[in-house]
Amino acid sequence: MLNAARLRAEWFGNVRPDLLSGLVVALALIPEAIAFSIIAGVDPKVGLYASFSIAVITAFAGGRPAMISAATGAMAVVMVSLVKEHGLQYLFAATILTGLIQMLAGAARLGRVMRFVSRSVLTGFVNALAILIFMAQLPELIGVPVLTYPMVAAGLAIIYLLPRLTTAVPSPLVCIVVLTALAWALGLELRTVGDMGALPDALPHFFLPDVPLNWETLRIILPYSATLAAVGLLESLMTAAVVDEMTDTPSQRNRECVGQGLANFATGFMGGMAGCAMIGQSVINVRSGGRTRLSTLTAGVVLLFLILALGDLVRRIPMAALVAVMVMVSISTFNWASLRTLLTHPRSSSVVMVATVATVLATHDLAKGVLVGVLLSGIFFAGKVRRMLDVSSTLSADGRERRYTVRGQVFFASAEDFVAAFDLKEDLARVVIDVRQAHLWDLSGIGALDRVVLGFRARGVEVTVEGMNEASAAMVERLGVHDKPGAALAAEH
Repeated sequence: MLNAARLRAEWFGNVRPDLLSGLVVALALIPEAIAFSIIAGVDPKVGLYASFSIAVITAFAGGRPAMISAATGAMAVVMVSLVKEHGLQYLFAATILTGLIQMLAGAARLGRVMRFVSRSVLTGFVNALAILIFMAQLPELIGVPVLTYPMVAAGLAIIYLLPRLTTAVPSPLVCIVVLTALAWALGLELRTVGDMGALPDALPHFFLPDVPLNWETLRIILPYSATLAAVGLLESLMTAAVVDEMTDTPSQRNRECVGQGLANFATGFMGGMAGCAMIGQSVINVRSGGRTRLSTLTAGVVLLFLILALGDLVRRIPMAALVAVMVMVSISTFNWASLRTLLTHPRSSSVVMVATVATVLATHDLAKGVLVGVLLSGIFFAGKVRRMLDVSSTLSADGRERRYTVRGQVFFASAEDFVAAFDLKEDLARVVIDVRQAHLWDLSGIGALDRVVLGFRARGVEVTVEGMNEASAAMVERLGVHDKPGAALAAEH
């Protein structure tokens, strides 16, 4: 009964808005899928088939309702050299292997890696992507007919002003319909979807990639597939986090990994390229009212219907209408509050956010930007924890025994500070190191304790370590040397 209720909620809890938002997304997917195909150096139908296949399969198998997955630019740039050097059939084989790797990642529960992505990195990712989405519209705004500009402005006016009158129909959909009708009725000479490339005229069909099934083929496609799998999962999980926040609902990250993998695996057998989640289209979907899996399914099914049954009409859609929608997406995606808080948030958080944005814009690679952000977050976090280490001491009345009290975390970043807190040359008979309020985390922390204990023993000082917790004691027993047979003799020499 619970599963039936959950199924209804995931699919039919928001039917009308989901159907309308899926239609908007389908219209916006067409020029992007064609553009990404051109980037990858393949026929437009490869990107369009992929967008249909991936959207439909992730609607059922994905872990984030209302998220849109399809062919993407980040994945397309990875494929360029593979297609150029080995041909289209190897791209299909690489897409299949990409899916297998992603499914294995989901089975290994690698979705948990999102725990290590800080809020600052996520904000940087979103801001960088918003800027990239806007920059991607510039070719449609430079060197184009003058009428393009008032058409884009009219589209933006519809998108932002119509919701003040009614929200019964998504304003981006109204924008596309009205501008298309206006351009057709007045015979305006504008760049259209048809100018982007030819639309397919047949259904995708199942086939095996025409490549040799041997180790040489695996050697060729594995590096590309591994990169595609990593980039695709990273973008999908980051986008899922954004949609989680927008809808205030959770996603199933490991299921998303498996779902993305299954979609890519199947797409390779249908003449499509590998893809992943699209933050721009996902934002369009959510902003237009999409909330369930039905919206994602609708986007994929309507996309195929539009290009096959209504191809002549779709070709007439002016690019100005879609540019207006994508400009709205970039404005809506950017976290404007992050600009106001740059000076009020901790400096380390602001540096991480700015570094993430700068890296993405410099490399046009979202994965590299996130990697830089995560590394910086880790470095700053380690620095903060290091400063929390405190070592104090008291000397006995007779001046022969010193008791050191350690508080905080002893690990690679604080190991040197730990050692420096002890005066190994002091003339003492006995030293007690109280670690009840401390924890030893890694080999560096254990090595630091070894250095201190063995350093004192080398001068004939008796050393006792008190209050070590169970986890630290287990690591010391396995990796430490100061309590091993012969350690005292080694210290003397």
